[in-house]
Amino acid sequence: MSVQRVGVVVHGGRPGAVAAADVVRRWCERQDVGCVAIDVWSQEELRRDAREEVGAAGSPDLIVTLGGDGTFLRGARLAAQNDALVLGVDLGTLGFLTEVPADDVECALDSVHRGQVNVETRLMLTMRASCPLQIPEGMEALLRYGRGPSLPPPSVRPECAVARDWGMALNVTALNDIVLEKLARDRQVSLGVYLAGRLLASYSADAVLVATPTGSTAYSFAAGGPVISPRADAIVFTPVAPHMAFNRSVVAAPDEAVALRVLGHSGRAAVSVDGQLRGVLDPGDWIGVYAAPQRLRVVRLGPTDFYGRLRERMRLTDAPATAEADADITPMWPHTSPPPDDLAHLRLPPLPTHG
Repeated sequence: MSVQRVGVVVHGGRPGAVAAADVVRRWCERQDVGCVAIDVWSQEELRRDAREEVGAAGSPDLIVTLGGDGTFLRGARLAAQNDALVLGVDLGTLGFLTEVPADDVECALDSVHRGQVNVETRLMLTMRASCPLQIPEGMEALLRYGRGPSLPPPSVRPECAVARDWGMALNVTALNDIVLEKLARDRQVSLGVYLAGRLLASYSADAVLVATPTGSTAYSFAAGGPVISPRADAIVFTPVAPHMAFNRSVVAAPDEAVALRVLGHSGRAAVSVDGQLRGVLDPGDWIGVYAAPQRLRVVRLGPTDFYGRLRERMRLTDAPATAEADADITPMWPHTSPPPDDLAHLRLPPLPTHG
C-alpha cells in the first residue's frame, strides 16, 4: 500500500519518542506524504471523541505510535475509527503491543509504503448500555489527577438501531478490556453477570472485566486470568477479588456477549475502556460487551514471536527442579528443512536464512 497521510501519536514525556517523531516527520517530507501530530495528552484543551480527533487530523490511513503500550492503545482508538493501519514503535518497558525499535522506524515506514509488511488483525470490543454514560460533576477532576483531560462521554452510534430493551449502541472500541469497578474503597460492587444472554452468577467484587485476547496479558492477567494468543478469537471474563468461591475466568466465544448489571443493593460502578474512565453506572444500570464488527489492523514486519516475548517480558523462570537439566529454549522442531505434510498447516517459525 502507498501511504497518503500519517497521524503521529507521541509520548511527549519520553525523549526517545520525541526524537523518533522527528524522524517520522522528515520521512513524510521526503516522501511527500501528509503528516499530522495528534495530541492525546494535552493539558490545554478538552479531549474530543475519536471521530472528531480523526476528522481533525485529516483521516490518516496510517497511525504511528511512539511510546509504550499505553500510547499504542491511544493510537488504536483512533485507527479503529478510520480502519487505518497502526504501527507501534517500542519505547516502553513492558510492551506486548509495540514491535518496531525506535532505531528502525524509518526502515519500517519504507516497508509500509512499499506494501512489504504483514497486516495482523486484532479482535476489539464494543458495547451497548441501558443509558448514556456520564461522569458526575466533580468526580472527573479527582479521577483524572495527574493524567490529563479525560475523554468525553461516548456518543451513540447513529448507524445502529435504537430499541429500549436493547439499550444504546455506544461509539466505543476497546483493544484490551472494558472494566466495571467499584468507586468506594470500603464497598464492593455487586453485579449480575450474563454470558450469551443467560445469568452466570451474581458477583460481589472489586471489579469485573471483559478482555480481548490482546488484553489477556494486561489487567486480566494481573487479576489471575489466562494468557491467550492474540491470534485467537475469544472474549475473556475475569472477576477481580470476588467474595465467592467461584473466582475463575471464563473464556467465551467471540459471538457470545457478556452483560453486566449493577444490582439494586450495590454501590455505583465506574466504566473504564482500555484504562480510560468513560462513565459511572447507578444500581439498575447495565452494559453489554461484545466483539466489535471491525478489527484493528496492525502492521507487522515479520512473524510475531508472542510466546518468546511472553517469556522475556514476564521474566518467566524455570522450575527449580529443572535447574540441573540441559536447558534448551530452541524450538522443539529443528526447522532445518520444510515441515512434513502433517505439520504443514501449523504456524511455525520460519526456516533460517543462509547467505
